[in-house]
Amino acid sequence: MGDLSLGEILLDHAQDKIAVLTENGTFTYVNDAAESIVGYDADDLVGENAFEYVHPDDAPMVRREFERTVRSDPYDETIVTYRHRTRDGDWVWLESRMSNLTDEAIDGYVVSSRDITDQVTAEEIREEAAARLNTIASVSSDGLWLFTGDWSETLFVNDAVQDIYGINPERLYDDPVAFLEAIHPDDVSPVVDAMERLSGGESVDIEYRVNADEDFSRWVWVQAMPIAEDGTVTRIAGFSRDVTERHRREQHLVVMDNLLRHNLRNDLNVILGSAEQIAAEHPEAAALTEQIRTTGSRLLQTANKERQIIELLVNPQFQEWIDLVDAVETAAERAQKRHPCSVVDYSMEFDGGESAVVPSLARTAVVELVENGIVHCDDERPPVDIAVRGGDETVEIQITDNAAALPDIEVNVLTGAHEFGRDPIRHSGGLGIWLVYWCVELSNGEIVVETTEKNGNRIWISLPARTDEPPVRVSEPGATTRGLDRGPG
Repeated sequence: MGDLSLGEILLDHAQDKIAVLTENGTFTYVNDAAESIVGYDADDLVGENAFEYVHPDDAPMVRREFERTVRSDPYDETIVTYRHRTRDGDWVWLESRMSNLTDEAIDGYVVSSRDITDQVTAEEIREEAAARLNTIASVSSDGLWLFTGDWSETLFVNDAVQDIYGINPERLYDDPVAFLEAIHPDDVSPVVDAMERLSGGESVDIEYRVNADEDFSRWVWVQAMPIAEDGTVTRIAGFSRDVTERHRREQHLVVMDNLLRHNLRNDLNVILGSAEQIAAEHPEAAALTEQIRTTGSRLLQTANKERQIIELLVNPQFQEWIDLVDAVETAAERAQKRHPCSVVDYSMEFDGGESAVVPSLARTAVVELVENGIVHCDDERPPVDIAVRGGDETVEIQITDNAAALPDIEVNVLTGAHEFGRDPIRHSGGLGIWLVYWCVELSNGEIVVETTEKNGNRIWISLPARTDEPPVRVSEPGATTRGLDRGPG
Protein backbone atom coordinates (compact mmCIF):
# COMPACT_ATOMS: atom_id res chain seq x y z
CA MET A 1 0.00 0.00 0.00
CA GLY A 2 3.04 2.27 0.02
CA ASP A 3 2.83 5.47 2.01
CA LEU A 4 -0.92 5.96 1.49
CA SER A 5 -2.98 6.41 4.61
CA LEU A 6 -6.17 4.46 5.22
CA GLY A 7 -8.21 7.60 4.53
CA GLU A 8 -6.49 8.13 1.16
CA ILE A 9 -7.09 4.51 0.20
CA LEU A 10 -10.78 4.84 1.02
CA LEU A 11 -11.07 8.10 -0.94
CA ASP A 12 -9.47 6.53 -4.02
CA HIS A 13 -12.02 3.70 -3.91
CA ALA A 14 -14.97 6.07 -3.63
CA GLN A 15 -17.34 6.28 -6.60
CA ASP A 16 -17.72 10.06 -6.37
CA LYS A 17 -15.05 12.52 -7.50
CA ILE A 18 -13.71 14.13 -4.34
CA ALA A 19 -11.49 17.18 -4.53
CA VAL A 20 -9.95 19.78 -2.24
CA LEU A 21 -9.92 23.35 -3.58
CA THR A 22 -8.22 26.49 -2.37
CA GLU A 23 -10.28 29.63 -1.83
CA ASN A 24 -9.64 30.69 -5.47
CA GLY A 25 -10.67 27.27 -6.85
CA THR A 26 -7.30 25.57 -7.40
CA PHE A 27 -7.17 21.77 -7.02
CA THR A 28 -4.85 20.63 -4.22
CA TYR A 29 -6.17 17.08 -4.10
CA VAL A 30 -8.30 14.90 -6.42
CA ASN A 31 -9.12 11.21 -5.88
CA ASP A 32 -8.85 8.48 -8.52
CA ALA A 33 -12.59 8.60 -9.33
CA ALA A 34 -11.83 11.65 -11.48
CA GLU A 35 -10.50 9.39 -14.21
CA SER A 36 -13.68 7.29 -14.46
CA ILE A 37 -15.96 10.35 -14.31
CA VAL A 38 -14.20 13.02 -16.40
CA GLY A 39 -11.32 11.06 -17.93
CA TYR A 40 -8.49 13.04 -16.28
CA ASP A 41 -5.76 11.49 -14.19
CA ALA A 42 -5.91 12.91 -10.68
CA ASP A 43 -2.32 14.21 -10.85
CA ASP A 44 -3.12 16.11 -14.05
CA LEU A 45 -5.79 18.13 -12.26
CA VAL A 46 -3.79 19.05 -9.15
CA GLY A 47 -2.65 22.65 -9.51
CA GLU A 48 -5.29 23.46 -12.14
CA ASN A 49 -8.16 25.86 -11.57
CA ALA A 50 -11.44 23.97 -11.27
CA PHE A 51 -13.53 26.68 -12.93
CA GLU A 52 -11.57 26.35 -16.20
CA TYR A 53 -13.13 22.88 -16.64
CA VAL A 54 -16.68 24.13 -16.16
CA HIS A 55 -18.87 24.86 -19.20
CA PRO A 56 -18.68 28.61 -20.06
CA ASP A 57 -22.44 28.96 -19.63
CA ASP A 58 -22.30 27.42 -16.15
CA ALA A 59 -18.95 28.78 -14.87
CA PRO A 60 -20.21 32.17 -13.55
CA MET A 61 -22.95 30.48 -11.50
CA VAL A 62 -20.61 27.78 -10.13
CA ARG A 63 -17.90 30.33 -9.19
CA ARG A 64 -20.46 32.61 -7.53
CA GLU A 65 -21.94 29.78 -5.43
CA PHE A 66 -18.49 28.50 -4.44
CA GLU A 67 -17.26 31.92 -3.33
CA ARG A 68 -20.50 32.64 -1.47
CA THR A 69 -20.31 29.31 0.35
CA VAL A 70 -16.68 29.43 1.48
CA ARG A 71 -17.07 33.03 2.67
CA SER A 72 -20.27 32.34 4.60
CA ASP A 73 -20.40 32.53 8.36
CA PRO A 74 -21.53 30.36 10.08
CA TYR A 75 -21.54 26.87 8.44
CA ASP A 76 -23.01 26.66 4.92
CA GLU A 77 -23.40 23.89 2.39
CA THR A 78 -24.39 24.21 -1.28
CA ILE A 79 -25.25 21.82 -4.11
CA VAL A 80 -24.75 22.94 -7.72
CA THR A 81 -25.45 21.20 -11.02
CA TYR A 82 -23.31 22.01 -14.06
CA ARG A 83 -21.43 20.66 -17.07
CA HIS A 84 -17.77 19.59 -16.69
CA ARG A 85 -15.36 19.11 -19.58
CA THR A 86 -13.94 15.61 -20.15
CA ARG A 87 -10.50 14.72 -21.46
CA ASP A 88 -11.96 13.92 -24.92
CA GLY A 89 -13.71 17.28 -25.18
CA ASP A 90 -17.25 16.19 -24.30
CA TRP A 91 -19.31 17.38 -21.36
CA VAL A 92 -20.73 15.45 -18.43
CA TRP A 93 -23.28 16.72 -15.94
CA LEU A 94 -22.01 16.79 -12.37
CA GLU A 95 -23.81 17.44 -9.11
CA SER A 96 -21.29 18.90 -6.65
CA ARG A 97 -21.71 19.34 -2.91
CA MET A 98 -19.49 21.96 -1.26
CA SER A 99 -19.26 23.59 2.18
CA ASN A 100 -17.21 26.14 4.06
CA LEU A 101 -16.05 23.52 6.55
CA THR A 102 -12.19 23.34 6.62
CA ASP A 103 -9.24 22.95 8.98
CA GLU A 104 -5.47 23.23 8.90
CA ALA A 105 -5.00 19.54 8.01
CA ILE A 106 -7.13 19.85 4.87
CA ASP A 107 -6.02 23.38 4.02
CA GLY A 108 -8.89 23.87 1.57
CA TYR A 109 -12.50 23.13 0.88
CA VAL A 110 -13.88 19.68 0.07
CA VAL A 111 -16.07 19.32 -3.04
CA SER A 112 -17.67 15.94 -3.79
CA SER A 113 -19.14 15.41 -7.28
CA ARG A 114 -21.20 12.66 -8.85
CA ASP A 115 -22.04 12.02 -12.49
CA ILE A 116 -25.74 12.74 -13.15
CA THR A 117 -25.55 12.81 -16.98
CA ASP A 118 -27.98 9.91 -17.41
CA GLN A 119 -30.41 11.51 -14.96
CA VAL A 120 -30.27 14.90 -16.71
CA THR A 121 -30.65 13.30 -20.14
CA ALA A 122 -33.67 11.32 -18.99
CA GLU A 123 -35.20 14.46 -17.49
CA GLU A 124 -34.64 16.36 -20.75
CA ILE A 125 -36.35 13.56 -22.67
CA ARG A 126 -39.28 13.65 -20.25
CA GLU A 127 -39.54 17.42 -20.54
CA GLU A 128 -39.47 17.27 -24.35
CA ALA A 129 -42.14 14.56 -24.34
CA ALA A 130 -44.26 16.58 -21.91
CA ALA A 131 -43.88 19.68 -24.09
CA ARG A 132 -44.98 17.75 -27.16
CA LEU A 133 -47.93 16.28 -25.26
CA ASN A 134 -48.98 19.71 -24.02
CA THR A 135 -48.76 21.10 -27.56
CA ILE A 136 -50.87 18.28 -28.96
CA ALA A 137 -53.33 18.46 -26.09
CA SER A 138 -53.74 22.23 -26.45
CA VAL A 139 -54.80 22.00 -30.11
CA SER A 140 -56.74 18.74 -29.91
CA SER A 141 -60.52 18.86 -30.07
CA ASP A 142 -60.60 15.54 -28.20
CA GLY A 143 -60.65 15.47 -24.44
CA LEU A 144 -57.39 13.87 -23.27
CA TRP A 145 -56.99 12.68 -19.71
CA LEU A 146 -54.87 10.63 -17.32
CA PHE A 147 -55.97 9.39 -13.89
CA THR A 148 -54.43 7.21 -11.24
CA GLY A 149 -55.48 3.58 -11.30
CA ASP A 150 -58.01 4.03 -8.51
CA TRP A 151 -59.41 7.33 -9.90
CA SER A 152 -58.27 9.16 -6.74
CA GLU A 153 -56.10 11.71 -8.56
CA THR A 154 -56.23 13.54 -11.88
CA LEU A 155 -52.76 13.52 -13.42
CA PHE A 156 -53.58 15.37 -16.64
CA VAL A 157 -56.58 16.77 -18.46
CA ASN A 158 -56.71 19.20 -21.40
CA ASP A 159 -58.99 22.17 -21.99
CA ALA A 160 -61.13 20.35 -24.58
CA VAL A 161 -62.82 18.51 -21.72
CA GLN A 162 -64.60 21.73 -20.78
CA ASP A 163 -65.98 22.18 -24.31
CA ILE A 164 -67.25 18.61 -24.40
CA TYR A 165 -68.40 17.91 -20.85
CA GLY A 166 -69.16 21.47 -19.77
CA ILE A 167 -66.98 21.10 -16.67
CA ASN A 168 -63.91 23.15 -15.72
CA PRO A 169 -60.75 21.00 -15.94
CA GLU A 170 -59.44 22.59 -12.73
CA ARG A 171 -62.33 21.05 -10.85
CA LEU A 172 -61.21 17.59 -11.93
CA TYR A 173 -57.87 18.17 -10.23
CA ASP A 174 -59.78 18.87 -7.00
CA ASP A 175 -62.34 16.08 -7.50
CA PRO A 176 -61.25 13.47 -10.09
CA VAL A 177 -64.71 11.89 -10.43
CA ALA A 178 -66.59 15.17 -10.76
CA PHE A 179 -67.04 14.40 -14.46
CA LEU A 180 -69.75 11.92 -13.45
CA GLU A 181 -71.98 14.90 -12.74
CA ALA A 182 -71.70 15.88 -16.41
CA ILE A 183 -72.98 12.49 -17.61
CA HIS A 184 -76.63 11.74 -18.36
CA PRO A 185 -78.17 10.05 -15.28
CA ASP A 186 -79.19 7.01 -17.33
CA ASP A 187 -75.59 6.57 -18.52
CA VAL A 188 -73.79 6.96 -15.19
CA SER A 189 -74.13 3.30 -14.21
CA PRO A 190 -72.45 1.85 -17.33
CA VAL A 191 -69.71 4.50 -17.06
CA VAL A 192 -69.01 3.55 -13.45
CA ASP A 193 -68.90 -0.08 -14.53
CA ALA A 194 -66.39 0.84 -17.24
CA MET A 195 -64.27 2.67 -14.64
CA GLU A 196 -64.20 -0.43 -12.45
CA ARG A 197 -63.19 -2.59 -15.41
CA LEU A 198 -60.37 -0.17 -16.23
CA SER A 199 -59.11 -0.32 -12.64
CA GLY A 200 -59.21 -4.08 -12.99
CA GLY A 201 -56.94 -4.02 -16.03
CA GLU A 202 -59.46 -4.11 -18.90
CA SER A 203 -59.56 -1.62 -21.78
CA VAL A 204 -62.95 -0.07 -22.58
CA ASP A 205 -64.75 1.45 -25.56
CA ILE A 206 -68.00 3.21 -24.69
CA GLU A 207 -70.36 5.96 -25.86
CA TYR A 208 -72.61 8.03 -23.63
CA ARG A 209 -74.37 11.41 -23.28
CA VAL A 210 -72.79 14.38 -21.52
CA ASN A 211 -73.01 18.11 -20.74
CA ALA A 212 -75.77 19.09 -18.33
CA ASP A 213 -75.65 22.70 -19.58
CA GLU A 214 -76.83 21.44 -22.98
CA ASP A 215 -79.45 19.08 -21.54
CA PHE A 216 -77.12 16.10 -22.08
CA SER A 217 -77.53 16.43 -25.85
CA ARG A 218 -73.88 15.69 -26.59
CA TRP A 219 -72.64 12.19 -27.34
CA VAL A 220 -69.05 11.20 -26.63
CA TRP A 221 -67.03 8.21 -27.74
CA VAL A 222 -64.52 7.19 -25.09
CA GLN A 223 -61.61 4.81 -25.43
CA ALA A 224 -59.43 4.16 -22.41
CA MET A 225 -56.73 1.73 -21.36
CA PRO A 226 -55.09 0.80 -18.07
CA ILE A 227 -51.34 1.22 -17.56
CA ALA A 228 -49.94 -1.42 -15.26
CA GLU A 229 -46.65 -1.62 -13.39
CA ASP A 230 -45.62 -4.93 -11.85
CA GLY A 231 -49.13 -6.27 -12.42
CA THR A 232 -50.87 -3.35 -10.71
CA VAL A 233 -52.88 -0.72 -12.58
CA THR A 234 -51.23 2.58 -11.65
CA ARG A 235 -52.67 4.91 -14.30
CA ILE A 236 -55.61 5.09 -16.67
CA ALA A 237 -55.28 7.00 -19.94
CA GLY A 238 -57.95 7.81 -22.47
CA PHE A 239 -59.68 10.25 -24.75
CA SER A 240 -63.24 11.54 -25.19
CA ARG A 241 -64.41 12.51 -28.69
CA ASP A 242 -67.56 14.44 -29.49
CA VAL A 243 -69.59 12.23 -31.85
CA THR A 244 -72.87 14.14 -31.58
CA GLU A 245 -73.08 14.81 -35.32
CA ARG A 246 -72.56 11.13 -36.11
CA HIS A 247 -75.39 10.18 -33.78
CA ARG A 248 -77.63 12.76 -35.41
CA ARG A 249 -76.83 11.43 -38.88
CA GLU A 250 -77.55 7.90 -37.70
CA GLN A 251 -80.89 9.03 -36.29
CA HIS A 252 -81.71 10.73 -39.58
CA LEU A 253 -80.81 7.58 -41.49
CA VAL A 254 -82.99 5.44 -39.26
CA VAL A 255 -85.96 7.82 -39.57
CA MET A 256 -85.63 8.06 -43.35
CA ASP A 257 -85.17 4.30 -43.58
CA ASN A 258 -88.35 3.64 -41.60
CA LEU A 259 -90.39 6.14 -43.60
CA LEU A 260 -89.07 4.93 -46.94
CA ARG A 261 -89.53 1.25 -46.22
CA HIS A 262 -92.99 1.73 -44.69
CA ASN A 263 -94.32 3.96 -47.46
CA LEU A 264 -92.64 2.09 -50.28
CA ARG A 265 -93.75 -1.30 -49.05
CA ASN A 266 -97.36 -0.20 -48.58
CA ASP A 267 -97.52 1.49 -51.98
CA LEU A 268 -95.89 -1.45 -53.76
CA ASN A 269 -98.25 -3.91 -52.08
CA VAL A 270 -101.16 -1.87 -53.46
CA ILE A 271 -99.56 -1.87 -56.93
CA LEU A 272 -98.81 -5.60 -56.88
CA GLY A 273 -102.29 -6.41 -55.60
CA SER A 274 -103.86 -4.29 -58.34
CA ALA A 275 -101.67 -5.98 -60.98
CA GLU A 276 -102.85 -9.42 -59.85
CA GLN A 277 -106.48 -8.29 -59.96
CA ILE A 278 -106.04 -6.87 -63.48
CA ALA A 279 -104.34 -10.08 -64.64
CA ALA A 280 -107.24 -12.14 -63.28
CA GLU A 281 -109.90 -9.92 -64.89
CA HIS A 282 -108.05 -9.27 -68.15
CA PRO A 283 -105.94 -12.26 -69.19
CA GLU A 284 -104.97 -10.47 -72.41
CA ALA A 285 -102.93 -8.01 -70.27
CA ALA A 286 -100.87 -10.77 -68.64
CA ALA A 287 -97.60 -9.61 -70.20
CA LEU A 288 -98.04 -6.09 -68.90
CA THR A 289 -99.13 -7.14 -65.43
CA GLU A 290 -96.18 -9.55 -65.23
CA GLN A 291 -93.87 -6.65 -66.00
CA ILE A 292 -95.51 -4.63 -63.22
CA ARG A 293 -95.10 -7.49 -60.76
CA THR A 294 -91.44 -8.06 -61.74
CA THR A 295 -90.57 -4.38 -61.43
CA GLY A 296 -92.45 -4.09 -58.12
CA SER A 297 -90.67 -7.11 -56.71
CA ARG A 298 -87.34 -5.68 -57.78
CA LEU A 299 -88.17 -2.42 -56.00
CA LEU A 300 -89.00 -4.35 -52.84
CA GLN A 301 -85.62 -6.10 -53.08
CA THR A 302 -83.97 -2.70 -53.48
CA ALA A 303 -85.75 -1.49 -50.35
CA ASN A 304 -84.44 -4.53 -48.48
CA LYS A 305 -80.90 -3.79 -49.69
CA GLU A 306 -81.33 -0.21 -48.58
CA ARG A 307 -82.33 -1.47 -45.14
CA GLN A 308 -79.19 -3.64 -45.02
CA ILE A 309 -76.99 -0.69 -45.90
CA ILE A 310 -78.63 1.55 -43.30
CA GLU A 311 -78.23 -1.16 -40.67
CA LEU A 312 -74.62 -1.63 -41.74
CA LEU A 313 -73.74 2.05 -41.47
CA VAL A 314 -75.60 2.63 -38.20
CA ASN A 315 -74.61 -0.61 -36.45
CA PRO A 316 -71.45 -1.99 -38.12
CA GLN A 317 -70.68 -5.54 -37.09
CA PHE A 318 -67.14 -5.78 -38.43
CA GLN A 319 -65.85 -6.19 -34.87
CA GLU A 320 -67.25 -9.73 -34.90
CA TRP A 321 -65.25 -12.54 -36.43
CA ILE A 322 -66.69 -15.60 -38.18
CA ASP A 323 -65.44 -18.81 -39.70
CA LEU A 324 -64.65 -18.27 -43.39
CA VAL A 325 -65.52 -21.85 -44.37
CA ASP A 326 -69.00 -21.36 -42.93
CA ALA A 327 -69.34 -18.02 -44.70
CA VAL A 328 -68.53 -19.48 -48.11
CA GLU A 329 -70.70 -22.54 -47.60
CA THR A 330 -73.59 -20.32 -46.48
CA ALA A 331 -73.24 -18.18 -49.61
CA ALA A 332 -73.17 -21.22 -51.88
CA GLU A 333 -76.13 -22.95 -50.21
CA ARG A 334 -78.23 -19.79 -50.18
CA ALA A 335 -77.56 -19.18 -53.87
CA GLN A 336 -78.48 -22.77 -54.78
CA LYS A 337 -81.75 -22.59 -52.87
CA ARG A 338 -82.79 -19.32 -54.50
CA HIS A 339 -81.55 -20.31 -57.98
CA PRO A 340 -81.76 -24.11 -58.33
CA CYS A 341 -80.41 -24.03 -61.89
CA SER A 342 -77.18 -22.32 -60.89
CA VAL A 343 -73.87 -24.12 -60.42
CA VAL A 344 -71.86 -22.83 -57.49
CA ASP A 345 -68.47 -24.45 -56.91
CA TYR A 346 -65.92 -23.52 -54.30
CA SER A 347 -62.46 -24.55 -53.17
CA MET A 348 -60.50 -23.40 -50.12
CA GLU A 349 -56.88 -23.68 -49.09
CA PHE A 350 -55.36 -22.33 -45.87
CA ASP A 351 -51.79 -22.11 -44.67
CA GLY A 352 -51.39 -24.05 -41.48
CA GLY A 353 -55.04 -24.84 -40.79
CA GLU A 354 -58.46 -25.84 -42.03
CA SER A 355 -60.02 -22.38 -41.93
CA ALA A 356 -59.58 -18.78 -40.81
CA VAL A 357 -61.72 -16.23 -39.03
CA VAL A 358 -62.62 -13.04 -40.89
CA PRO A 359 -64.82 -9.98 -40.25
CA SER A 360 -68.46 -11.04 -40.24
CA LEU A 361 -69.40 -8.64 -43.04
CA ALA A 362 -67.46 -10.89 -45.42
CA ARG A 363 -70.43 -13.25 -45.50
CA THR A 364 -72.76 -10.54 -46.80
CA ALA A 365 -70.23 -9.46 -49.46
CA VAL A 366 -69.75 -13.00 -50.77
CA VAL A 367 -73.51 -13.71 -50.79
CA GLU A 368 -74.18 -10.52 -52.74
CA LEU A 369 -71.45 -11.11 -55.36
CA VAL A 370 -72.52 -14.73 -55.92
CA GLU A 371 -76.14 -13.60 -56.30
CA ASN A 372 -75.09 -10.85 -58.71
CA GLY A 373 -73.12 -13.30 -60.85
CA ILE A 374 -76.15 -15.59 -61.15
CA VAL A 375 -78.99 -13.15 -61.84
CA HIS A 376 -77.03 -11.23 -64.48
CA CYS A 377 -75.93 -14.29 -66.40
CA ASP A 378 -77.91 -15.45 -69.48
CA ASP A 379 -76.61 -19.05 -69.33
CA GLU A 380 -79.17 -21.78 -68.73
CA ARG A 381 -77.17 -22.86 -65.71
CA PRO A 382 -75.24 -19.80 -64.51
CA PRO A 383 -71.85 -20.82 -63.10
CA VAL A 384 -70.09 -19.13 -60.19
CA ASP A 385 -66.76 -20.27 -58.78
CA ILE A 386 -65.45 -19.28 -55.34
CA ALA A 387 -61.75 -19.83 -54.61
CA VAL A 388 -60.31 -19.01 -51.19
CA ARG A 389 -56.63 -18.75 -50.33
CA GLY A 390 -55.81 -18.08 -46.68
CA GLY A 391 -52.51 -16.81 -45.29
CA ASP A 392 -51.32 -15.96 -41.79
CA GLU A 393 -52.80 -12.46 -41.66
CA THR A 394 -54.95 -12.06 -44.79
CA VAL A 395 -57.24 -14.12 -46.99
CA GLU A 396 -58.18 -13.69 -50.63
CA ILE A 397 -61.63 -14.65 -51.87
CA GLN A 398 -61.87 -14.91 -55.65
CA ILE A 399 -65.36 -14.98 -57.16
CA THR A 400 -65.62 -15.72 -60.89
CA ASP A 401 -68.86 -15.58 -62.86
CA ASN A 402 -70.02 -15.68 -66.47
CA ALA A 403 -72.29 -12.63 -66.26
CA ALA A 404 -71.82 -9.58 -68.44
CA ALA A 405 -68.72 -7.59 -67.52
CA LEU A 406 -69.44 -4.93 -64.93
CA PRO A 407 -69.54 -1.39 -66.35
CA ASP A 408 -66.74 0.97 -65.30
CA ILE A 409 -69.00 2.94 -62.96
CA GLU A 410 -69.79 -0.21 -60.95
CA VAL A 411 -66.14 -1.30 -60.95
CA ASN A 412 -65.26 2.12 -59.54
CA VAL A 413 -67.86 1.71 -56.81
CA LEU A 414 -66.52 -1.71 -55.81
CA THR A 415 -62.86 -0.67 -55.79
CA GLY A 416 -63.47 2.63 -54.02
CA ALA A 417 -62.43 4.73 -57.04
CA HIS A 418 -65.86 6.36 -57.18
CA GLU A 419 -65.73 10.10 -56.41
CA PHE A 420 -68.71 11.28 -54.42
CA GLY A 421 -70.13 14.50 -55.76
CA ARG A 422 -68.58 14.01 -59.20
CA ASP A 423 -69.46 10.56 -60.50
CA PRO A 424 -73.15 10.01 -61.36
CA ILE A 425 -74.35 7.77 -58.54
CA ARG A 426 -77.71 7.25 -60.22
CA HIS A 427 -75.97 5.52 -63.12
CA SER A 428 -74.33 2.87 -60.99
CA GLY A 429 -76.14 -0.44 -60.65
CA GLY A 430 -78.35 -1.59 -57.82
CA LEU A 431 -77.65 -1.09 -54.16
CA GLY A 432 -76.04 -4.53 -54.01
CA ILE A 433 -72.80 -3.13 -55.46
CA TRP A 434 -72.76 -0.45 -52.78
CA LEU A 435 -73.55 -3.04 -50.11
CA VAL A 436 -70.50 -5.08 -51.15
CA TYR A 437 -68.31 -1.98 -51.12
CA TRP A 438 -69.37 -0.93 -47.62
CA CYS A 439 -68.98 -4.47 -46.26
CA VAL A 440 -65.40 -4.72 -47.49
CA GLU A 441 -64.55 -1.12 -46.61
CA LEU A 442 -65.76 -1.53 -43.02
CA SER A 443 -63.81 -4.79 -42.79
CA ASN A 444 -60.55 -2.98 -43.71
CA GLY A 445 -60.40 -4.99 -46.92
CA GLU A 446 -59.76 -4.29 -50.60
CA ILE A 447 -61.45 -5.27 -53.87
CA VAL A 448 -59.91 -5.83 -57.29
CA VAL A 449 -62.04 -6.44 -60.40
CA GLU A 450 -61.00 -7.81 -63.81
CA THR A 451 -62.81 -9.12 -66.89
CA THR A 452 -62.33 -12.80 -67.73
CA GLU A 453 -61.54 -14.28 -71.13
CA LYS A 454 -65.27 -15.05 -71.56
CA ASN A 455 -66.15 -11.42 -70.79
CA GLY A 456 -67.33 -12.35 -67.32
CA ASN A 457 -66.09 -11.00 -63.97
CA ARG A 458 -63.34 -12.10 -61.64
CA ILE A 459 -63.49 -10.26 -58.33
CA TRP A 460 -60.87 -10.54 -55.58
CA ILE A 461 -61.70 -9.61 -52.01
CA SER A 462 -58.69 -9.27 -49.70
CA LEU A 463 -59.56 -9.30 -45.99
CA PRO A 464 -57.70 -9.33 -42.68
CA ALA A 465 -57.80 -12.76 -41.07
CA ARG A 466 -57.01 -14.30 -37.74
CA THR A 467 -55.72 -17.78 -37.04
CA ASP A 468 -54.81 -17.23 -33.37
CA GLU A 469 -58.01 -18.78 -32.08
CA PRO A 470 -60.24 -21.63 -33.28
CA PRO A 471 -63.23 -20.33 -35.26
CA VAL A 472 -66.74 -20.92 -33.99
CA ARG A 473 -68.54 -23.11 -36.52
CA VAL A 474 -72.17 -22.19 -37.07
CA SER A 475 -73.11 -25.26 -39.11
CA GLU A 476 -73.70 -28.71 -37.72
CA PRO A 477 -70.76 -31.14 -37.84
CA GLY A 478 -70.79 -33.12 -41.04
CA ALA A 479 -73.06 -30.67 -42.82
CA THR A 480 -70.28 -29.35 -45.07
CA THR A 481 -70.89 -29.84 -48.77
CA ARG A 482 -68.28 -29.13 -51.43
CA GLY A 483 -68.89 -28.33 -55.10
CA LEU A 484 -72.63 -27.83 -54.84
CA ASP A 485 -74.54 -28.65 -58.01
CA ARG A 486 -78.21 -29.15 -57.31
CA GLY A 487 -79.59 -28.05 -60.65
CA PRO A 488 -81.76 -30.42 -62.67
CA GLY A 489 -80.12 -33.02 -64.81
